[in-house]
Amino acid sequence: MTTPDSEYKDRVFRSSAGIAGGVVLLGLVAWLGIDALVQGDGRTPWLALATMILVVPLIVAFTVRPAVYANADRLRIRNPFRVIVLPWEQVASLRSGYSNEVVDRSGTKFQLWAIPVSLRARKRAARREARAMASGEDSAQRLARGGFGSVPDGPTRSAGDQAMDDLRELQEAREAAETAQGEGVVVRWAYEVLGPAATGVVLVAILVAVG
Repeated sequence: MTTPDSEYKDRVFRSSAGIAGGVVLLGLVAWLGIDALVQGDGRTPWLALATMILVVPLIVAFTVRPAVYANADRLRIRNPFRVIVLPWEQVASLRSGYSNEVVDRSGTKFQLWAIPVSLRARKRAARREARAMASGEDSAQRLARGGFGSVPDGPTRSAGDQAMDDLRELQEAREAAETAQGEGVVVRWAYEVLGPAATGVVLVAILVAVG
């Protein structure tokens, strides 16, 4: 017997480009910071340490941390500084424009940082789709004659647009389900990011003020 939990297992949407960029930035910060800690004189090591405490959480927040989790009951959005949980019944729409966002029943918008919009990828997918449509008739004619024909390989939707299509499909399938109902949207601040970043700001300010 197929249950909702087995049919709609947790799906995770993340930006591979964002994660890769974050890893590079973290490596650069670690290299420069450790060098300043080891080779620096006077208050330079302390300033380097305070700067790392400030910068590292922010890099993680905007690159590695963002993720969107979707299952049979709810949508959970992990943005740089907040975590938003929406039962599917509370999702009014999923919009795609210059950014991807979810709108709840009250009209509040939440951006999906983990699913960025790439206009270049969107244009490339549109060109691929146009070529596929243009070659479809010729391919069918060749196959009818016993030959071999194919349309261009590859997806005809950008990765971000395809992810939004998948989320819309899941929302339409589950919004009326009993387990997907809820009293409202839950929003939690990411103190695990804000705390260290705030500490770094204070330390840098103190070191600069002391001179």
